[in-house]
Amino acid sequence: MKFMVTWRVQENRRHEALKIFAGMSDEEAASEFGDLDVTGRWHDLIGLTGVAIVATDNPDELTAWLLKWNDMVDIETAPVLDDQEARNLVRKTIA
Repeated sequence: MKFMVTWRVQENRRHEALKIFAGMSDEEAASEFGDLDVTGRWHDLIGLTGVAIVATDNPDELTAWLLKWNDMVDIETAPVLDDQEARNLVRKTIA
């Protein structure tokens, strides 16, 4: 299942969060997501927000990743579908 994860860095933790993020080695960054399949992650550094699309069949994996940041970042998650998945579901339920 795919999830859209959006976040906003808490204003009073902004510099701390950015220092932690910038200080990650390439190896740490690569292993940060565990077994999650990450489509991509994008950051709005000025607005202190971002979005990621991740896939997993294990909600524990997603929760473990989010718990690493939730003390300084307000996070929302929502299951998402691609175009074809959405069309198929709508056809089954509405059409």
